[in-house]
Amino acid sequence: MDAFMTDPVLARSCGALLAVVLLTGAWQKLRDLAVFRAQVELYRLLPEVLAGGFALAFPVLEVAAGTALLFEASRGIGLALTLVVLGVSTAGVVINLLRGHTAIDCGCGGAEGHTELSWALPARNAVLLAVAIVAGQPGSDRALMWIDYLSVAGATLALFALYATANQLIANQPRLAQLRSGS
Repeated sequence: MDAFMTDPVLARSCGALLAVVLLTGAWQKLRDLAVFRAQVELYRLLPEVLAGGFALAFPVLEVAAGTALLFEASRGIGLALTLVVLGVSTAGVVINLLRGHTAIDCGCGGAEGHTELSWALPARNAVLLAVAIVAGQPGSDRALMWIDYLSVAGATLALFALYATANQLIANQPRLAQLRSGS
């Protein structure tokens, strides 16, 4: 198991997945900053005067984390920033879930997200945290071959497809529950 966990292809695939998740999320938020700001305000965690600054700073932090994950020299910084992004977003969701304030959009997918708060979001973020831990493994010293880079690209695409599928299932969860209840 140790050899599997320390393979550089696995660590790089996990780091690349996180980079794609963060950069895609940032792009969706920055593309319609007014919508993201409104989503931030609905969380009711910050005074209204700070919501605009947070709505800009958070996706910029996602861009910094995602970009840093792409390069070996800055991977440690990228992982630390990723933990901050995951921690802040998860805390905001959990606080509102504990308040019973679930009928708001999580803000994870930008204007087209439409994902209401649920315990599935912290669970998804816990999986992303596990991915970050794997991405942070030093990896073996074996030299990467051309096929390894293809493996990283393929694994990253497959993992992102799983992530996108999980997000869609989370987004559809309230609608499926409504269909089941016949409402």
